[in-house]
Amino acid sequence: MLEAGTRVVVDRFAESPEEAIDTVMSLVPQPVPDPKALTSNEVLIRIKSAAVGWVDLLMSSGQYQHMAKPPYTPGLEGTGEVLAVGKDAKRTTVGARVLFDGMLAGPRSLGAYQSQGTFATYAVLPEEAVLPLPATLDFDQGAALLSAYETAYHCLITRGRLTAGETVLILGASGSTGLAAVELAKLVGATVIAAGRSEKKLEVVKASGADHVIAGPFKDQVKALTGGKGVDVVYDGVGGETSLEALRCVRFGARFLIVGWASTPNVAKGAGGRGAPNANQLPTNLMMMKSLDVLGCPMAISTAMDPSSRAPRLEAILAWAEAGKLRPHVSHRFALSDFQSALRAKWTGEVIGNAVLHP
Repeated sequence: MLEAGTRVVVDRFAESPEEAIDTVMSLVPQPVPDPKALTSNEVLIRIKSAAVGWVDLLMSSGQYQHMAKPPYTPGLEGTGEVLAVGKDAKRTTVGARVLFDGMLAGPRSLGAYQSQGTFATYAVLPEEAVLPLPATLDFDQGAALLSAYETAYHCLITRGRLTAGETVLILGASGSTGLAAVELAKLVGATVIAAGRSEKKLEVVKASGADHVIAGPFKDQVKALTGGKGVDVVYDGVGGETSLEALRCVRFGARFLIVGWASTPNVAKGAGGRGAPNANQLPTNLMMMKSLDVLGCPMAISTAMDPSSRAPRLEAILAWAEAGKLRPHVSHRFALSDFQSALRAKWTGEVIGNAVLHP
């Protein structure tokens, strides 16, 4: 007999992530979904672990590129156990360990299942929105797999064309996509210079495979490590002044990948006002004189524009994970009832790699 659960609900958009954590999210009862009510291609899963994402904070404050319509349950990805399947389900069986595919269901998706996020005890999803959890990963690691590694793959490999023998500077390397980028860059044979603010966090980055780690100002150290030439590729998920420093330690003809702007999160108006009144700015003189390719790398938007681009990326990531070559790092674990503390830890930078919720 299944017991009733709980889920988090965003009932309106806040002006800022801080306000969103405190005022627009609440924990409410969740009745047990009736397995007999599943449509022919739906599956019912009990969520075991839900990733706490930066996008959850931006979306709940109305600053993401698209927003699920309130009320909705946040949580872009997670893992779970299949409890029931519709009569036409072909790939999934009861008892299977699965990944929640946040591109096909949940707040980041664009279809009928947008309101169904992973900050919940149960989820009812179309069968195509669940994938087998690689046997090498536990539920917490699996919850942190898809979004971070898909972002890193799209940025470094699809857009950045990173190849063996090149040197890449990864900014914000202790974050979820930063750590994923370190692992993927090493898998393709690149030399990784990882930059961050905390020496303690960079110990984890070093253990994840980075060749060099730098805390604090990095321009002179990067130049020294590259014999004065500069790096071939910059992976920039930080923005602001950090971007400007990174532009001064690249070689002629380098690729500069815009992944995000974690250091300046409130570039857009809050509460869904759209626009970018506080947009980051880059110096065109440096971009020109160094003959840089400055590349925007929006993984989710690019996938929506060209869904066929996802298949080779997803295949590679799942194969690497199954082979034990990808190991998502989870530094914080919280009960679902403590979701505000989890989001606050993500927002304030306490998390190294990933944080998860346990319903």
